[in-house]
Amino acid sequence: MIFHAIEKATEAGVTEIFINVNPGEDELQKAIGDGGHWGISITFFEQTGGPQGIAHVVNEAKKFIGDEPFMFYLSDNVLLGSLKEMFDEFSESGVDCMLALSEVDDARSFGVPVFADDGKTLIDVLEKPSDPPNNFAVTGIYLYGPKIFFDAFDNIEKSARGEYEISSIHSYFLKNGKNVGFKEITGWWRDTGKAEDLLMANRLLLEQLEPETVPPGVSMDSTATVEGLVHVGIGAQIGKNVRIEGPVIIGENCVLENATIGPHVTLSQGCSIKDAEISNAIILDNTEIHVPMHISESIIGKNVRLTHVPGKAEGHKMIIGDKTVLEI
Repeated sequence: MIFHAIEKATEAGVTEIFINVNPGEDELQKAIGDGGHWGISITFFEQTGGPQGIAHVVNEAKKFIGDEPFMFYLSDNVLLGSLKEMFDEFSESGVDCMLALSEVDDARSFGVPVFADDGKTLIDVLEKPSDPPNNFAVTGIYLYGPKIFFDAFDNIEKSARGEYEISSIHSYFLKNGKNVGFKEITGWWRDTGKAEDLLMANRLLLEQLEPETVPPGVSMDSTATVEGLVHVGIGAQIGKNVRIEGPVIIGENCVLENATIGPHVTLSQGCSIKDAEISNAIILDNTEIHVPMHISESIIGKNVRLTHVPGKAEGHKMIIGDKTVLEI
C-alpha cells in the first residue's frame, strides 16, 4: 500500500517525501529505502509522545516541510485514478487547502464535509458524525499551501478522544476565512482499514497489471498451467500439477506444488504452497500452506505455517497475524 502511495505522489510531481513511523520501527526503512528507486528523496521520522492524532503527525514534520506547499497522504488509502489533476487544480485555483472527497455508502466512519445551501460551498468538516449530512467522505489525501497548516495547529485542541483531529484543522480554516477547495475523486478509492476493503484493493490493483515475461531463474514443471496476467518473481519454483489463474503475483523464491492459485492472489516472497487452492487472498512473506483446503477471502501474515491433521475442513475464512501456527 505504501509503495502505491509513493507512486501516486511521484506521478503528481512530488520530489520529497517524509514518512512517519512508530518509535523503534525499522521494517519500513528496510523495505522502502531512501527513495532512489523512484528518483525522489525519502526521510523517515517518529511521532514523539505517543499517538496524538494525525494532525499531530503533520506538525511533527514541520521542520522538514518548512514554508513549502505539501500533500498529506494517509498510506492506507488506495486510489486507482491519478492525483495530477487535483495537483493542477490546487496550483491554478490559489486555494489555501484542497480536500479529496469520495462518495461512500456510510460516511459515519469518516470526516464528512458540510456544504452551504447551494451545495457547492464548503462551510465545515465533521469528524465521524453519527448522523452525516451527506454521503461524502473526506479521503486521506490533502493539499496545503505554505504555513497554513501549522498556524491552524497552534489554535486547535484535542478532541474528546484525546487526539488532534485533521477535521479540526479544516474546520478552523473554514471558520477563519481560509479558502478551502475540494475535488471529488472520480476513480475507485478505499480507506483500507477493513479486511474486505484491502482484499478489494488487491483485486483491483491486480487487474491493472501489465503483461511481463517470466524472468530467468524461474523453474516450471511441464504439468503446470498458467492463464491470464501473472507476474512471477525471480527464483520461484512452479512444480507439478500447479494451475495459476491470473491476475496473480507470485513473489520471489515462492515454491508451489500440486496447488491452484488464483484468481486475485498476491503471494509475497518465500511462500510455500502445497496441496491447497487459494483465491482472492493476500499471503505475506515466508508463509507455508501445506493443507488440502480451499482458502479464499483471506489475509495471512508473515511466517505463518498451516499444516494438516486428520479431519475434513473446507471453506475457511481467515485473517491471520504474523508468526501464527495453525494445525487443521
